[in-house]
Amino acid sequence: MTRADLDKQPHEVAEMFDGVARRYDLTNTVISFGQDRGWRRATRAALGLRPGERVLDVGAGTGISTEELARSGAFAAGADISIGMLQAGRRVRPAVPLLAGDALRLPFADSVFDAVTISFALRNVVDTEAALAEFARVTRPGGRLVVCEFSHPTNAAFRTVYLQYLMRSLPAVARGVATNPDAYVYLAESIRAWPDQAALAARIAASEPWTRVAWRNLSGGIVALHRATRV
Repeated sequence: MTRADLDKQPHEVAEMFDGVARRYDLTNTVISFGQDRGWRRATRAALGLRPGERVLDVGAGTGISTEELARSGAFAAGADISIGMLQAGRRVRPAVPLLAGDALRLPFADSVFDAVTISFALRNVVDTEAALAEFARVTRPGGRLVVCEFSHPTNAAFRTVYLQYLMRSLPAVARGVATNPDAYVYLAESIRAWPDQAALAARIAASEPWTRVAWRNLSGGIVALHRATRV
């Protein structure tokens, strides 16, 4: 078992997620107190998917988010760098298309998707700007991007309590359910180090050709949905 460092080398990130794959979905539900289900539904709604459209779920892991996207009637495919996560997903979701793929080198042609999304994985990519450019490459003009990611609670008192839970309680809870609890130390650290809502919006806006960037807070800012449209 291993945990990645905050320099986020791809092979370290992949190996770490391989180690947590078996109980990853259960662990996420436990440590989020069940809010993960609502976050996935909110992501699907923010994409505004329609039947017949094609959506790519980057960093899809076990495909639980991809499965949620498919409930819109759109064709949803998932890609992830962790083979262990993909294998775990294929066992429980054999009907969900899951492919091996690095967010920086997606195995798809240009402009083939109507929408692209990434949930709780952009902060694990070594080069955020390059990933955003790659998402734009595979998205048609007029297509949509939604980034669902941990963020910064907007209430100062709540933010203090949340950070205490994140750095102290989350790893302890993970020890009770996760197959590699040390990985959740990295995950907590990566959440704390991630830019706030406005800073991430600025990064997306600076990554042409994404435009009309906006965000919405979920769970008081624990999570934020960032939306953009491809020129």
